[in-house]
Amino acid sequence: MVNLVIMRHGEAEPMSSQDSQRQLTARGQHEVNQMALWLQQHYAAFDWIWASPYLRTCQTAELMLAKQAPFSQLEIVPELVPDGDAALFKSYFDARISAKPDARVLLVSHMPLVSFLVEAFTQPGQAPIFSTAQLACIDYRPAGGGRLLERLSPQELALISV
Repeated sequence: MVNLVIMRHGEAEPMSSQDSQRQLTARGQHEVNQMALWLQQHYAAFDWIWASPYLRTCQTAELMLAKQAPFSQLEIVPELVPDGDAALFKSYFDARISAKPDARVLLVSHMPLVSFLVEAFTQPGQAPIFSTAQLACIDYRPAGGGRLLERLSPQELALISV
């Protein structure tokens, strides 16, 4: 069962002095919409979508939320910023879902944190590089750890959707 999906935001504007204010490009919006539709078709709706407070991740999360069930809730989580601590976030996550262990959660964050989150929730040494809007689907149990079930990027989706 996939109950945790880790996602990198869609393509954003080039680097600027205000990194936190970079917006998604039109291509980034398209990437996110593709992935939102794929998730909607292949997996049950999320209970929570947690996103970094940066503009591009909030925009990504809002596009993802649009394809979810009415009960899905969006929450901004400051720990999901690019230089966040994956091990610390995992402890936070475990505490938050302890009351609802079957909760389905989508995390929207940045490189390099998304790579470190996959490693923290699965196994050491497994920190994949993410392209924009890429997903990692994980079967996770706080007591037993997690197992990476699949990874998918918009580019890979385009290849299998032909």
